[in-house]
Amino acid sequence: MQPLGDDEPTVVGPYRLLGRLGSGGMGRVYLGRSAGGRTVAVKIVHPHFALDEEFRARFRREVDAARRVGGAWTAPVLDADPEAAVPWVATAYAAGPSLSAAVADGGPLPTATVRALGAGLAEALTAVHELGLVHRDVKPSNVLLTLDGPLLIDFGIARATDGTASLTSTGVSVGSPGYMAPEQILGKGATGASDVFSLGAVLAYAATGTSPFPGDSSAALLYKVVHEAPELGAMDGELRELASACLAKDPSRRPTPGEVSRWLAPDGAARLVAGGWLPGALVEQVSRSAVRLLNLEAAGVAEGVHSGPVGFSSPSVGGAEAGAFGPAPVMPNSLPGTAGFVPEPRDAVPHDTASGHRPGKVSFSVAATATPGPEGRGRRVGCTVALAVAGALAVVTLVPVLLYVVQPGDKGHDNSAASTPSGPSGPAAGTPLGSVPAAYLGTWQGDGTALGGTLPDGTFRLTVRKAAVGEQLGVLRQTDQLGGVCDDVLTLKQVTKTRLVAAAAGAKTNRDVCNQAAHTVTLTPVGDDLKYVSDSSAEGSPTARMSKVK
Repeated sequence: MQPLGDDEPTVVGPYRLLGRLGSGGMGRVYLGRSAGGRTVAVKIVHPHFALDEEFRARFRREVDAARRVGGAWTAPVLDADPEAAVPWVATAYAAGPSLSAAVADGGPLPTATVRALGAGLAEALTAVHELGLVHRDVKPSNVLLTLDGPLLIDFGIARATDGTASLTSTGVSVGSPGYMAPEQILGKGATGASDVFSLGAVLAYAATGTSPFPGDSSAALLYKVVHEAPELGAMDGELRELASACLAKDPSRRPTPGEVSRWLAPDGAARLVAGGWLPGALVEQVSRSAVRLLNLEAAGVAEGVHSGPVGFSSPSVGGAEAGAFGPAPVMPNSLPGTAGFVPEPRDAVPHDTASGHRPGKVSFSVAATATPGPEGRGRRVGCTVALAVAGALAVVTLVPVLLYVVQPGDKGHDNSAASTPSGPSGPAAGTPLGSVPAAYLGTWQGDGTALGGTLPDGTFRLTVRKAAVGEQLGVLRQTDQLGGVCDDVLTLKQVTKTRLVAAAAGAKTNRDVCNQAAHTVTLTPVGDDLKYVSDSSAEGSPTARMSKVK
């Protein structure tokens, strides 16, 4: 677990966050504690999914379904807020490494441990499938190894992204290469048999230390899953026979989860776990994790950090036996008169309505409670995103930390000019110029918003260089609250004393989640600041007011 960074939340919903457990393509996972003392894992999805209403609808349905999943070998979903500015879900937490971490650190697991692992996961999938659900992302990192047995985690996220606009635009796939069933890869849909295929791959990984479909790229992995036989290495006997059956290309030839569990543990997985199922090194590791968790909480109490509910507009990921850390939390009601409560960030500068400075672009909706103020109430800190916030609430964001780097090799693409705000008047204000005036030159930085100012949109940073029409003006760097960066290459189209018009396009080095489409931006002097306006509807037509920093 990593300590929280200065730009990360300290409270989500009613949970005080203690540290970051990990991150991935879907979001970040934090260790949290409820006011009642229950330890949880909180997964916050990446902010770009928050703009996708189809994702929200699917997320809502999947979380509702995941709440029904129970049993000894699954991590119960305790809480979730699909309506938050950026959705999140909380599950119970238990100390223990993921299967992927355990194998990476210590190599393949003993045969007895693999049998208990497979039996527990098969019983978990049996319970899931009986509810008409499919996990769809069974893989080593979604399996926790605890003293009380294996736990299958991460329900309600992967399926929620299936078929959404965010999924299509970002290229994120539901499932993990090397552990997805052939029918998933071929777009034929996932069934319970798909989970069994993934289970077979997980067992092979646990027993051999490598995936049964190794490869240097996602494309190679996917090809092998569809067309080649699995590489089962040193697996032998019943385990090899079982893994081979689970990894059959034809879904109808795979055993059911119930058959897998009876194959491995005729008397039930609990019998295999009861006598101690983990090797000594892992038992020691889990015990140390539990001690560190206690020390972390004790340190928080010593520093006077208070835990308690924070109002949101409505009410991953580890797992623990239900009730092990106290009662499940209850979501508080919304604060009266608000569509949703948006907390202030750490060390926030008060919102200056008189000067017209607007809050900046942030990437998720969280609040935090720190040391009490004069009236005994904790000072709210954290970072926020709001899709719709009551007009009376000011949204304030964190100061930027990432730097801008000019990329002189990139070139933008032309596009139609955007409508722009009028600049200051002057006799030659609209006269076209040959190059950028000195007043524009330098590095500018500020916070942005999208969707007409209703969605904080992160930090914008731009170094304007001396350029003529048709030359590169600079690279605009946009940083969201999770630290994600997207660069737009700006090419000068038009220049006057009162505005610059530039063609913009995503840099070739951008991540898949960035918008690469060509669009037009306008830069207009406003007092001592520079106003940025984009006509990119795919990004919510963001605007930013930037101040000169050098």
